Amino acid sequence: MIYFFDWVKVYQDFDFQLPIVSNRAYANIDVQTGDILTLSQPTFQHKGSFSSVVSIRITGNRITIDANPSRYNRLDNLFGLTSLDACMDVYNKILVSLGLPEFTKCTKVFQTTDKVKGSAKFDTSTDGAVFQRIDVTSNMATSGCSLDYIKGISTLTYRNSNPNLYPNGTACDWRTASGGVSSLMYAKLYDKAHEIKIHALKKIKNSLGVNSTEYAYLLKLYDYCMALGVVRFEQEFKSELLRRMHSRFWGLFDDSVFEAEHLKFRALDERLQVTSMDYETVGELLIRNGHVTSTKSANTTSLYFLQWMHGQKFDKSKSQVQVHRARLRKIGIDICRPCNVSSISPIQVKSATEVLTSNIEVPSWYRVA
Repeated sequence: MIYFFDWVKVYQDFDFQLPIVSNRAYANIDVQTGDILTLSQPTFQHKGSFSSVVSIRITGNRITIDANPSRYNRLDNLFGLTSLDACMDVYNKILVSLGLPEFTKCTKVFQTTDKVKGSAKFDTSTDGAVFQRIDVTSNMATSGCSLDYIKGISTLTYRNSNPNLYPNGTACDWRTASGGVSSLMYAKLYDKAHEIKIHALKKIKNSLGVNSTEYAYLLKLYDYCMALGVVRFEQEFKSELLRRMHSRFWGLFDDSVFEAEHLKFRALDERLQVTSMDYETVGELLIRNGHVTSTKSANTTSLYFLQWMHGQKFDKSKSQVQVHRARLRKIGIDICRPCNVSSISPIQVKSATEVLTSNIEVPSWYRVA
């Protein structure tokens, strides 16, 4: 599996006044002395080629960049940067071009205190760049069956969040019980060919025209993704999760900390095992996979499945419901969620019988710059 970094938000505090690079700036003034305490500049968009932009904000002595380094100055990001160092190199080149100081790696962390309303609030600071958001992504080929694959995955829960299949069937994300996004991670997968069609192709068509070499290249990339049925897996690691993973301070952790969590996300389809949703299939799967030890137990759990298919609602507090729910969740069925017949997939994603999933390599004609 080749995974790379799709979005990076990072900041660094410097011990000197930063130069003014915006058209406007706001001064924080001590009204008693008239001294200028800090200068803040509004967020501005630094534009690259092919409609790529990088958001930069300067507040006091802090520089914050919020962007997709794998997309900057490139037509697309089907394959992106495979290390955070490479992402930071993109950002540093931009900062240098604007006359701003570069981000630096952290060498130490230390505790700071901030007295608020008489109490001391402790925080951890560092002498280098701090990540606030890191997106990890990868591609999977589905033998041209991307929409069927997404539909199947949309029946599975992930990190205690419920799947949400988009109305057009080209994407699925995971949300909390209230319909919001988790404060730790936002996960989604989508059909990459569709994304290229509605975003990259449209932009290049409007800016350079259908006769341009850039449009022809993107059209070739679109056909490539369509033929393979490329599905994109994306995870947004938010600030609090980065804190818990000890992966905020650039230079003080290894990029591989994200690999294990991304592999878990990619392995969702291992639970997608029901080829035809009927009584016999469920019972056979439960026995074959060792989730039950007898035919009687398999039949009892299958009855719960049939009741769920017909709209039965179950009380999660009952011990018997908990037992049968746990068994069925191991094969991708959650009887405590409403049954959505339209999202039940008729495919099996565990072998080459109907949908063959595989990693994809970078084609020789792919433009990396």
